[in-house]
Amino acid sequence: MSIDRSKPIPVKAGDPIFLSVTAGMTVIVRHLPEVGREQDEESWWMADVIHVDGGARNPKVPTLFQVADVDDGTVRWINADLVSHIVPRI
Repeated sequence: MSIDRSKPIPVKAGDPIFLSVTAGMTVIVRHLPEVGREQDEESWWMADVIHVDGGARNPKVPTLFQVADVDDGTVRWINADLVSHIVPRI
């Protein structure tokens, strides 16, 4: 697993949750429907964050996450704003 050694940007109350995500965290991802289909509020999946990719204007602001689905191990890239929750460590 890759380790993100960069310092995270400070997060203020009211900021989007994805600003505090770092590599190694487990997150809940909202599943977006295909074009022309209805959004199902219960449509989500859990993933481990492998890599955090920053934006072009500010590399410290995450825009893309490389994640591995915890159910089937599929690795894919997602937009950072699809993260709805961070799963706490036990």
